[in-house]
Amino acid sequence: MQKSTNDKNQHMVNEKFILWEVLMKKKLLSLLLASAMVVSMVCACGSDKSSELSQTVKDTKETEEKKLVSVTLNEVAHSIFYAPMYVAIEKGYFEEEGIDLDLVTGYGADKTMTALLTGEADIGFMGSEASIYTYLQGAKDYAINFAQLTQRAGNFLISREPIDDFSWDMLKGHYVLGGRKGGMPQMVFEYILKKNNINPDTDLTIDTSIDFGSTAAAFAGAKKGEAGYADFTVEFEPHATSLEAQQTGYIVASLGTDSGYVPYTAFCARKSYYADHADTLQHFTNALQKGMDYTATHSAQEIASIIQPQFKETDLDTITTIVTRYQCQDTWKTDLIFEQSSFELLENILMEAGELDSFVPYNELVDTSYAQKAIADK
Repeated sequence: MQKSTNDKNQHMVNEKFILWEVLMKKKLLSLLLASAMVVSMVCACGSDKSSELSQTVKDTKETEEKKLVSVTLNEVAHSIFYAPMYVAIEKGYFEEEGIDLDLVTGYGADKTMTALLTGEADIGFMGSEASIYTYLQGAKDYAINFAQLTQRAGNFLISREPIDDFSWDMLKGHYVLGGRKGGMPQMVFEYILKKNNINPDTDLTIDTSIDFGSTAAAFAGAKKGEAGYADFTVEFEPHATSLEAQQTGYIVASLGTDSGYVPYTAFCARKSYYADHADTLQHFTNALQKGMDYTATHSAQEIASIIQPQFKETDLDTITTIVTRYQCQDTWKTDLIFEQSSFELLENILMEAGELDSFVPYNELVDTSYAQKAIADK
């Protein structure tokens, strides 16, 4: 009887132990589930915060990008001659000034001016003779110049053979590939000829039928005796240096050196654009001035390294050679102010070339306030 009672008691103890064990397992399971839920919530919270942070960064970037003002600049040609502008682009000076710049090449002052007047471009970069032509043609929303970049011609006279002691009268009786009639390359060339007592109409033959961007190929490709074969050509860089490298032509004179200081290229905008985008023009000019400052204070090799992405088809040594050549002839101004004396010289060149019947007042086509402020705010 005692044994039966003990067995019964033992059985009850076992049942209680089993029950306790089950309860403990349930508690442990509950704790594990609770812990898992907490971890899951923490992870979810962290994920949300990470997502929110990423979104915040993205929104900030988008906001910053939205602050940039889009400006389309149409340049007359893409040339190392305009190095300070490319320095400003590659160094990020336009972005610093809040401008998202879209650079387009017009391949000729007539095309660049057309893009400007039709609104395809906000700012034009070309010889200022184009602004004089359109003003005299009666354009109501004409172009006004606000910044002068180059102060000498950027092209060179190329001969078929090397000439050690070149003089301009050696061109008499020869056939020369010039630039487009009425454009700065051609007019400065004729200006130099007249300074050396050479009549452009009677003392030599100047072919003005070929666009200046194609004259190098025409010169190199023509064979003696064929129609269009020229003894000399007038070329911009990098074409001048390329002809020398190919030994198909040789630089014998610099038009920039022999012409003296000439307002060769400048930036302009429509009259209506000034009224609505004065701040943008100022920031644009500020960026350009930074490019001018860098160019004036750094070596040719440093400048070449900066602008090389703009001329991927040209090796660094060639770019350096070209920049050195332009530095030596004092091509670039240190400021962007388009002086009255320079404008009047340009009009005199146009008048001598027979492209101008009357003079245009300086104040009508030039506004120096932006260039002056860019210097004052440095």
